[in-house]
Amino acid sequence: MEMTGAQIVMKSLKDEGVDVIFGYPGGAVIDFYDELTRTDIKHILVRHEQGAVHAADGFARVTGDVGVCMVTSGPGATNAVTGIATAYMDSIPMVIITGQVPTSLIGNDAFQEVDIVGITRPCTKHNYLVKDVKKLAYIIKEAFHIARTGRPGPVLIDIPKDITNSRTEYEQPGEVSLRSYNPNYKPNMKQISKIASLIKNAKKPLIFSGGGIILSDCSKELTELARKTNIPVTSSLMGLGGFPGTDDLWLGMLGMHGTYCANMAISECDLMLALGVRFDDRVTGKVDAFAKNATIVHVDIDPTSIHKNVPVQVPIVGDCKITLSVLNELLDQEKPEIIKPERKEWLGQVSEWKTGTPLAYSQSDVIKPQYVVEKLYELTKGEAIITTEVGQNQMWAAQFYKFATPNQWVTSGGLGTMGFGFPAAIGAQMAFPDKIVVDVAGDGSIQMNIQEMATAVQYGLPVKIVILNNRFLGMVRQWQELFYKRNYSSTNMEHAPDFVKLAEAYGAAGFRATKPSEVEEVLKKGLATPGPVIMDFVVEREECVYPMVPAGAPITNMLLV
Repeated sequence: MEMTGAQIVMKSLKDEGVDVIFGYPGGAVIDFYDELTRTDIKHILVRHEQGAVHAADGFARVTGDVGVCMVTSGPGATNAVTGIATAYMDSIPMVIITGQVPTSLIGNDAFQEVDIVGITRPCTKHNYLVKDVKKLAYIIKEAFHIARTGRPGPVLIDIPKDITNSRTEYEQPGEVSLRSYNPNYKPNMKQISKIASLIKNAKKPLIFSGGGIILSDCSKELTELARKTNIPVTSSLMGLGGFPGTDDLWLGMLGMHGTYCANMAISECDLMLALGVRFDDRVTGKVDAFAKNATIVHVDIDPTSIHKNVPVQVPIVGDCKITLSVLNELLDQEKPEIIKPERKEWLGQVSEWKTGTPLAYSQSDVIKPQYVVEKLYELTKGEAIITTEVGQNQMWAAQFYKFATPNQWVTSGGLGTMGFGFPAAIGAQMAFPDKIVVDVAGDGSIQMNIQEMATAVQYGLPVKIVILNNRFLGMVRQWQELFYKRNYSSTNMEHAPDFVKLAEAYGAAGFRATKPSEVEEVLKKGLATPGPVIMDFVVEREECVYPMVPAGAPITNMLLV
């Protein structure tokens, strides 16, 4: 059957199981949008291209499927770059379709021409400029294959306008076969045997889990391993939800704003099982002092991550789910007392750190942001999907909301993108319309993509926004307080919109709390109100996030409350 390029794109998306895409139309993609009306693919019209990419990202993070977005050429494509880089840093499977000027005009500085393939080469897993309509169907199939396999990531397809209009005989593409791309899922069995042996002999073992646990869907296997062997668990920011936050073996998050217990435990352990992590500098602090007493086992699907930041004694390239399944089976062949010794001294020490120096804050007659997050956890029974912006609000959400399940925590970890949380919440709500989706935001970060409130209202998406409003760019202010003698240079945001009226202006609901006694009532009212809601909590202006490890210091050098 003969088809246009635009028809091929729509058919290919359907063949890949795509039901929803996020985007913003323009001249270079107008043919796609025309064809879109003849499909049953739902299109969510955002108000800014960055919002489209973050929404597709949020959709991908909560479903595990590939998120898809479509934007036009030139500024449409460049507006998408921050979202693409965000997804790339956090290994999120996405396909981004951009329009391009006709092939005959490429390189001529044509209207809205930009080399988006060149611009995004460092921040995509792969990208394409389609030059032949006959190859279009296969390229799309290949793009989805690359995005969702191995270490997932965003793949961009740039399609010139004349390709969308060209016609060709459509042929169903066959299986993807790439000589230079063959991710290794199967771990080396001898290496797994080594892990089993190390576990049996370790006196102070610890599991450090990362986003790879979520991406490979092996929370169940991780939990089984920890309970079977009686090994405490910590995680990176991206690993939250991979292990139940209410379990006795859970130590909390590790790193710059990690718990005292987790930071001390990783510094004292003699065996670290690092699963699906990349040893980000926010986790390790001073690398020379990081886990210096431990034998480190590192399991990762991406061979370039191993030995990249931290020396590893037992490297394993493979899928975390397969590796943990095999390891659990191997350990099942041993006697329980061998793989689960009492380790009284180690577990007692861990417990002492945990109970002796817990996460804490001081109550006062001003609303404390930590209190808002604690109440949010209580009222949602820990079952909400939580997205965040970036900064203090992100850290308080990570510390005080106990995530019990994977894909429940949606945050920009690698790039640290302000403005991410709200559009990501829109994507998550599209995926799960019946779940409670809450964006925990700061007053600064929410203003970066607040225009997407119109999107939420238009599509009836009941996203709840909790603004921890301290009228500062809080995290930068905290650094200025601690390391720049309170020289609050350009972080004061006293002039801000009335967020309640702003919500109402968009056709949503808005509520405000100005004292602690109002927090619970506003949360209850906001969560119970249909449709999108902004809840504005006027919190302590100079509250800091603790613990805090100064940049470059060993992670045991924590500043505490």
